[in-house]
Amino acid sequence: MSRRGPAAERAVNPDPLYKNRFTTLFINRILKDGKKTLAYQIVYRAMKTIATRQKKKAISLLRQAVNKVKPKIAVKTRRKRGSAYQVPVEVANQKAKVLAIRWLISCARKRSGRTMASKLSAELQDAIKGKGGAIRKKEETHKMAEANRAFAHFR
Repeated sequence: MSRRGPAAERAVNPDPLYKNRFTTLFINRILKDGKKTLAYQIVYRAMKTIATRQKKKAISLLRQAVNKVKPKIAVKTRRKRGSAYQVPVEVANQKAKVLAIRWLISCARKRSGRTMASKLSAELQDAIKGKGGAIRKKEETHKMAEANRAFAHFR
């Protein structure tokens, strides 16, 4: 952990096909073992599949899925007087977007299916409809925050 100061945020370059920075964020989260071309193939196939099924632009569908999964509130562990409390805190927009992307990808990986592209497209479609593993994870996080509302004064 660096003690020199806050980490400098690097600029994210837009992806080659859609010329969009948001898609690049998604691709970078899929990335495993430095195989970026494979990550590009997975995301592009998934986006093409949902675009043909929904008859809309792929980027707008991706944004719509992420916006449906973004949490508004989450819990953070705080230590007070020797005990740990789960304190509900509001989630910043950038952090919520990162969490949503992470949940979508992890739930897609857990799905049963043939290829990662098909699993990802199915998870994105479920998120757009308001169901699926990522939506369940968001609701679970909201429930936990609601249950621990009594500790909100520990913020």
